[in-house]
Amino acid sequence: MAKKVSAILIGAGQRGAQVYGEYALSHPKDIAFIAVAEPDDARRAEFCLQHGILTQNAEHDWHALLERPKFADCVFVCTQDNQHILPAIAALEKGYHVVLEKPVSRDSEELKRLLETARRTKRLVTVCHVLRYTPFFSKIREILDSGVIGSVQSIQQIENVAYWHQAHSYVRGNWRRADESSPMILAKCCHDMDILLWMTDSHCTKVSSFGSLGHFRVESAPEGAPEFCLDGCPHAESCPYDAERIYLRDKGVHVPVIRKVVSLENTDDSVREALRSGPYGRCVYHCDNDVVDHQVVNLEFENGVTASFTMCAFTWEGSRTVKIMGALGQITGDVEENEIQVVSFATGNKTVYRLNTDAAGHSGGDAGFMRDVVRQMQTDGAYAGRTNIAQSTESHLIALAAEESRVTGKTIWMTRQ
Repeated sequence: MAKKVSAILIGAGQRGAQVYGEYALSHPKDIAFIAVAEPDDARRAEFCLQHGILTQNAEHDWHALLERPKFADCVFVCTQDNQHILPAIAALEKGYHVVLEKPVSRDSEELKRLLETARRTKRLVTVCHVLRYTPFFSKIREILDSGVIGSVQSIQQIENVAYWHQAHSYVRGNWRRADESSPMILAKCCHDMDILLWMTDSHCTKVSSFGSLGHFRVESAPEGAPEFCLDGCPHAESCPYDAERIYLRDKGVHVPVIRKVVSLENTDDSVREALRSGPYGRCVYHCDNDVVDHQVVNLEFENGVTASFTMCAFTWEGSRTVKIMGALGQITGDVEENEIQVVSFATGNKTVYRLNTDAAGHSGGDAGFMRDVVRQMQTDGAYAGRTNIAQSTESHLIALAAEESRVTGKTIWMTRQ
């Protein structure tokens, strides 16, 4: 019988508590969180209550847990973007395997330092590049490996961010400013850089990029729009970004998740009160955001494959669409629709794959990722999993190169790590 994995959580926010924590609660024979470090008293207390964590294993600061002798199998680092490296390296030095939220870092030297530390300590660092674990991209990789479309020549991928997601996370939320988190192409799209690496099965050699913050600016504010949406905005009924509409009237499956970010209590009254003066109640045209709301990236790979990637906030759907063009055929698909179509040039035959549509959490990627993590920890790293820190480092360096290209207007040449 496989052993039960013991884990420490650093950062009990949306990903740490609501994704990895929930997985542990629903798979109690596989993994348990036995300690937590979280600066927010209410979130820390709620996580302790849910997971039965002892008082002595609940800390405000991660240093207090990682200064102790090693007492668990792994550490989940789910802090804010610019707070990942120090606890991750400290955990590696203590002998823990590390599960790390993306993006790892916005600093290329920090990325290289983490990679070197993982290699020296011979510990795993598994970054949550969850797209590799979705039924959708798993099937695409299977089709590519079969050779049915021949050698891949070019790939087009689009990330449809969704208008409400951009407003919540990248205009009002924690990822709105590059200096406080990271550039949008890294924060949101290192997933996509990683999946392009996986699909091309090659190293990236050149990157160019264009994009800007085109809409969510004070110049776009309609006349009379107040600082906060609930302060009697005259445009509330016609504005798709109205905070009351998104958090109190919308009925999408995303709403319960983002409401709990606004208010841990997650009642209409508590959410409404938080919107009156909190960050998620601000008018999207009067925020301090500076990350882009649309960007394109062109990439060339060592094996000659080219790829184009588009990230855009201004979409109804929150999904990724992909088209892979091979010498003998093509693959097209939509992640959220969980449908893939393969066409043979020689015969014109079309094969359609309709995958499981019931999977939640990054289209089933979250659960698949956690199953892989559990297996890694049960084997003490002997099972390496579907991704590794070297691949994750390359995907991050590609994203950073894309941002450099966007800012400087230059094509960036990549080097292997």
